[in-house]
Amino acid sequence: MMKLDVRAFALACGTLWGVTVFLATLFLIATGRDGSLISHLGYFYLGYTFSVGGAVVGLVWGFVDGAVAGGLLALLYNRFAR
Repeated sequence: MMKLDVRAFALACGTLWGVTVFLATLFLIATGRDGSLISHLGYFYLGYTFSVGGAVVGLVWGFVDGAVAGGLLALLYNRFAR
């Protein structure tokens, strides 16, 4: 049975989620949307606002959030795939 590399999977998930939050925020700003839905990330990501600076904060928090979730998912997968 194939095992997942926990560090690599965590890094990939963190990068994917951080970049997604960053680009989604910038896209909504560029298209003139109000950002009412994505601004709720401020409840979970300390310092996040619907702004360019907030996009950078979202990138950092998104990376951390995605890395932790990806690492836990890989650990669970490896545990139950035996």
